[in-house]
Amino acid sequence: MSSMTNPYAPPKATVRDISTPHTSMVYADRSTRLGAAILDGIIFMVMFYVPLLVVMFAGPLLAGPGRADAATRDAIGTMAIVGFLVAMVGLAVWCIWTYRTVKANGQTIAKKMLNIKVVRSDGSPISVGRIFWLRNVVNGLLGIIPLYGLVELLFIFGESQQCLHDKIADTIVIKA
Repeated sequence: MSSMTNPYAPPKATVRDISTPHTSMVYADRSTRLGAAILDGIIFMVMFYVPLLVVMFAGPLLAGPGRADAATRDAIGTMAIVGFLVAMVGLAVWCIWTYRTVKANGQTIAKKMLNIKVVRSDGSPISVGRIFWLRNVVNGLLGIIPLYGLVELLFIFGESQQCLHDKIADTIVIKA
């Protein structure tokens, strides 16, 4: 017999670009996840809705009661446009800030503040596309179904502490 190697055998190589699963992953507490969701909502509200509402209501308040002349209507219209523009700047800043933190380490602004992050279920880093499309867009579309939101959130009480959007995107939320 000869000592020839099998030409049809798979190549023997060490692959170094595959992330090894993290054995020290600790799930984020349910209350911390809830706190992050609430805090993210508050941050968005402050950066988008508050400037819009302040500028929108400032016009009529400055005009005073009973004033309905053309100059007052023009001032209120200008305030509405300014309010819209300020809100759009706030939205743009929020989008850029959130995108950068999610891309850097799978954390929204509030998740970074509360020291938790989103990773794949095997512990590998998550892509922005997976977070955006599977955790947000698909989940948002499913939210059209009545009672979906309640059922989706109740999944967090399972052993794996994954909401339905986590299961869809194959993600978990861990302590960072």
